[in-house]
Amino acid sequence: VQLQAFGGGLVQAGGSLRLSCVASGRTFYDAAWFRQPPEREREPVATISWSGGRTFVRDSVKGRFFISRDNAKNTVYLRMDSLKPGDTAVYYCAVSSRPTAPPQYDIWGQGTQVTVSS
Repeated sequence: VQLQAFGGGLVQAGGSLRLSCVASGRTFYDAAWFRQPPEREREPVATISWSGGRTFVRDSVKGRFFISRDNAKNTVYLRMDSLKPGDTAVYYCAVSSRPTAPPQYDIWGQGTQVTVSS
């Protein structure tokens, strides 16, 4: 499986972006978005199960970020609303190539920069 992330960019505070992560190759299972803010460690943002029936969103973005997936298109999305300067980071998508529990995100995309100006 190879992943390619799209949709990052520069946006003003309060704006919205939608990130897409397209997988090519074969089926993947659980998926996630992580981010790495400047000079900080990478952190999980949101996760979603294969069926889409189970999701997790970190507290700091709850109610503003929404993860979803379209298995027919092998794509995972992250809709980000009401963006804040603190959301500035490189965003990475990651997927599990096997149905493990807990999920092991063993395949990573290249990252897409999101910059939120105040």
